[in-house]
Amino acid sequence: MSDLTISFVQASLHWHDPHTNRQDLRRHIDKISISTDLIVLPEMFTTGFSMNAEALAEPLHGPTLQWMQEVAAQRDAVVTGSIIITEEGRFYNRLLWVRPDGTFSYYNKRHLFTMAKEHEVFTAGTERLIEEWRGWRICPLVCYDLRFPVWSRNQPEHPYDLLLYVANWPATRRTAWITLLRARAIENLAYTIGVNRVGIDGNSLAYAGDSALLDMRGEYLVEVGNQETSITRTLRRADLESFRERFPALADGDPFELREALVPQERLKPHNS
Repeated sequence: MSDLTISFVQASLHWHDPHTNRQDLRRHIDKISISTDLIVLPEMFTTGFSMNAEALAEPLHGPTLQWMQEVAAQRDAVVTGSIIITEEGRFYNRLLWVRPDGTFSYYNKRHLFTMAKEHEVFTAGTERLIEEWRGWRICPLVCYDLRFPVWSRNQPEHPYDLLLYVANWPATRRTAWITLLRARAIENLAYTIGVNRVGIDGNSLAYAGDSALLDMRGEYLVEVGNQETSITRTLRRADLESFRERFPALADGDPFELREALVPQERLKPHNS
């Protein structure tokens, strides 16, 4: 199995301005000068974390999916991040997983942030997504999901190598963000990445960034402050397998079942195919 090169963008998002956000994020992506396998963007990267879904939601096959398909094809990499989607009269905080060939999968955020009344606007997801990409199994989740270890748990029946969170996590709770990312990496014996935003949103909430990449020991491989940046690193398959062989703690975990199925969603074809 090969190594995996991943890139992430920590950006200051423009409030309720999808076009400008796509332009700015593209500039950050264009600064990635080496070949990469995966490009990770923050939660609600076209709008900021907004409850104004009725005005901001896109259909699934809307301009942002098309933009992601273009970027994925040009960079020969998966592009992922969440946006506001409308479907059959409901709104979703939906992470899109877009491949270079234009096909995609998606994950609807399971844990909606009740303190912001997200649960009153959006419909919660019911299935976790485990994606296989270039020999790696990857579990992408969204922001508040980080606080719920059972949903994030690396299970023998549905194992993963990389745990991924996209977020709009405010600076007032940055200690929790930093601590929980490390905890999820340690308890799941997996590389773990958290991609947050910076700046101040339309609700006057400040974001400290603190995007990070950790190894399966919970040690930082990358620790970003509060600046706008794009970072690229390579995950070593041999290091992961060697550590898991020497310390097979996942085999001693307590068996349990989640109420929702953990079967990856069927791959969807491009809209124009």
